Amino acid sequence: MRDGYDQFVADRLDRLLRYATAITCDKHLAQDIVQDVLVRARSRWGRIGVMDAPYLYVRRMVTNDYLSWRRLRARRDISSTHATLEELSPAVADPAERHAERDAMRARIAVLPRKQRAAIVLRYYEDATTTEIGQVLGCSEGTVRSHLSRALHTLRVNETSPSEVLR
Repeated sequence: MRDGYDQFVADRLDRLLRYATAITCDKHLAQDIVQDVLVRARSRWGRIGVMDAPYLYVRRMVTNDYLSWRRLRARRDISSTHATLEELSPAVADPAERHAERDAMRARIAVLPRKQRAAIVLRYYEDATTTEIGQVLGCSEGTVRSHLSRALHTLRVNETSPSEVLR
């Protein structure tokens, strides 16, 4: 049992941290969430480890922890350092342009309601289907499509006025 859990953490920790960072927009909060989830998953690994897709279950635990009321205040504190962005993606020819685009997009995503933000990250960052997103968020596919539609609408509206979003 211990070897399976240790191997799971070794194989999936980076991916879980990237997912949590994308959904929270804060590296430190993401680390806290993933740490809390992995501690809880360790005590339940006998049940989780035998599942067909333990990563999906643990990812749902991360999502639920982010969506929980205990994190409500913490989600408002958005990290704005470029060091966080450097860790998430490799450097490009003109880093200033890439940083500006990512900062603007992160700021637009950060103003979305929590479930819409989670749906957007799951769909476009994790490449999850609407069925999988519905399972993670605990809602129907129609509700997922509604969350995605509203989030994309908000992102498009905010795209035309980035100075308003970045205030």
